[in-house]
Amino acid sequence: MGEVKLMKGNEVLAEAAIRCGCDGYFGYPITPQSEVMETLMAREPWNETGMVVLQAESEVAAINMVYGAAATGKKVMTSSSSPGISLMSEGISYIAGAELPCLLVNVQRGGPGLGTIQPSQADYFQTVKGGGHGDYKLIVLAPSSVQEMNDFVDLGFELAFKYRNPAMILADGAIGQMMEKVELADSKPRWTKEEVVEKNGSWATTGKPATRKKNIVTSLEMDSGRMEQNNLRFQDKYRKMEENEVRYEAFQCDDAEFILVAFGTCSRVCQKTVEMARAKGLKVGLLRPITLYPFPNKIIKELARKALGFLSIEMSAGQMVEDIKLAVYEAGSNARVDYFGRMGGIIPTPTEVVEALEKIFSWELSYGVKRSY
Repeated sequence: MGEVKLMKGNEVLAEAAIRCGCDGYFGYPITPQSEVMETLMAREPWNETGMVVLQAESEVAAINMVYGAAATGKKVMTSSSSPGISLMSEGISYIAGAELPCLLVNVQRGGPGLGTIQPSQADYFQTVKGGGHGDYKLIVLAPSSVQEMNDFVDLGFELAFKYRNPAMILADGAIGQMMEKVELADSKPRWTKEEVVEKNGSWATTGKPATRKKNIVTSLEMDSGRMEQNNLRFQDKYRKMEENEVRYEAFQCDDAEFILVAFGTCSRVCQKTVEMARAKGLKVGLLRPITLYPFPNKIIKELARKALGFLSIEMSAGQMVEDIKLAVYEAGSNARVDYFGRMGGIIPTPTEVVEALEKIFSWELSYGVKRSY
């Protein structure tokens, strides 16, 4: 068993980065994730592991530092919150186009605009549909606990290097700010220059040996035909992610007639909702997507064959609900798909979710069969 501590979600992101052998963190402070950099500065990992920690002059500068450092094949990361991620979007697209691995963290706050500093999940579209320009995808992990904030740092790096693609931990302000018991992993050493080549292959800019041509890392391609081939290769890579990297948690879904779908803080709320609904005799289950991309379409299609309805619970105006609808449609099911949520930094309560379920699915609850809409 590893070391057990009581830690805040943002703090454990920093600790996990040090322990997994992260080589560099480049960021800029913004609430509600500023504790990530603050914890790193307090820990002074450069004295312990040699990890570089730098506060850039802006989010734009930070993501371009990540771009340059990622080109060397090392483990590098940044973190921010919603408006900051928007500023990074061009650089994220460049990194995806250059096929570089890195870890990004978004601890979401309410928007649009500067909005609030309270928790939100309204960056779903921005994250899973590609917030910047071009046909690219991020690997997206959605933690629902401080323990997963810890675990997903190492997992995020693993997936980023496996596919040479940026990975993002998409949390919300509540997960970032809450304190829970967490089991920390044992420390891993940082990669040496030789290990970078051994683990990653010869694409990284590790210095030009006499045995190979020089490496050029770029997302620019002046020839349209070659750019199309790049894009086809990217799409093939994304299909491999969809085949091999889907992660989810199903809670009391085996006999469920109604499926709540929620991630992050909302999934914690919905666990209590399921208990309350079951106590009232309602057959309700919870599906928690752990990877928002790739999205768990297959399990939703399977559940759609028997479920009467799906209710997407979100701290947004309803974004993930569109992906649920698409999966149910592709399954050929006429199960109803609807949404309930709160916005502006307000977290829905279990009681509100139960009441919404009973109101939205009143017909299905009364007659016990699917209804055509």
